[in-house]
Amino acid sequence: MDLGLSEIQQMLKTSAQDFLSRECPLTLVRDMEGDSRGFTDDLWRQMVGLGWTGVAFPEQYGGTGGSFADLGVLLEEIGRSLAPSPLFSTVVLGGMTVLDAGSDAQKDELISRICAGTIIMTMAVTEDSATFEPWGIEATANEQGGGYEITGTKLFVPDAEAADVIIVVARTSSGSDSADGISLFLVPSGTNGLNISPMQSIGNERVYEVRLDKVYVPETAVLGPVGEGWPIVEQSIMRATAAQCIEMLGGAEAVLDMTVEYAKGRTQFGRAIGSFQAVQHHCARMATDVEGSKNIAYQAVWRLSEGLPAQKEVAMAKAWIGPAYRRVCGTAHQCHGAIGFTKEHDLQLYTRRAKVHELTYGDANHHKEVAFRHLDDD
Repeated sequence: MDLGLSEIQQMLKTSAQDFLSRECPLTLVRDMEGDSRGFTDDLWRQMVGLGWTGVAFPEQYGGTGGSFADLGVLLEEIGRSLAPSPLFSTVVLGGMTVLDAGSDAQKDELISRICAGTIIMTMAVTEDSATFEPWGIEATANEQGGGYEITGTKLFVPDAEAADVIIVVARTSSGSDSADGISLFLVPSGTNGLNISPMQSIGNERVYEVRLDKVYVPETAVLGPVGEGWPIVEQSIMRATAAQCIEMLGGAEAVLDMTVEYAKGRTQFGRAIGSFQAVQHHCARMATDVEGSKNIAYQAVWRLSEGLPAQKEVAMAKAWIGPAYRRVCGTAHQCHGAIGFTKEHDLQLYTRRAKVHELTYGDANHHKEVAFRHLDDD
């Protein structure tokens, strides 16, 4: 297992860094926090033009034939720059789920459009329980007139307002095992009975409540086998968790760089504060957290990319990186002093997102339990 970047991945990383440093300054991130959609069409078109939406998809659909690990390189840089875009929801939650479970016709239509940048997708899983376990799925889908009628409420759905198609997870039947009877449906935006409302987030990211009131979809909208959708959902959540770990890694790297630069330039008692041993110890602990996060995140992404069992590795990555990102931000605030706590400083942009991402897809305690259950996996 080689977790180092290949020559192509290094070129992709350098290209992404150059592009995002030029086209996505943190001033844009601030502006988008007050925007109703949360991203600009111009930046999104440029990402599509660079082929980012097709990195992880086969060439037959218009992709570049790359891997999930290649996509991870991009997500790390997106996390570093906080680039506002629907790339995560469209590619990780939407497109890769269709690639896993879609029919040939669904793949031809949806993945081709994702690669071309003509469609935005997302996935609606969580409900009032806020759990990512199958017993939390209470939305129902009943057979009706050659299709299905879906009723229920989904929470914290990313980019739902901008999405052209939402993958909705609902229950088509009930059994003794809560994982049985779960199905996935492709619900187009604008469908009668579909209502989308914004939700507040400490990270100012665009998440929504999606209410479905007898939303009708035809039988062709079913994604995967009816009643056997939970393994598909589980794989999608695991992949999204790993992808978010990579994004958090990028954010932690940016905070470390920001803090080191500040310590070099800020003077007290006639010396740069970076020359004081206490501050050096802070930066060293931050660097340790970042390096540990890099190793464990890329191991999880590599196993998923290779099609290997990765439940343990993904759970371990989330259990470590969530708290590590928070620790890095907390230590950065100590090094920056009062300026770091102001809204005018960029550090708070990362701190707020670190708190959100620490909880999304399950907190450290949840993932420690998952890792323990898979402790003996190869």
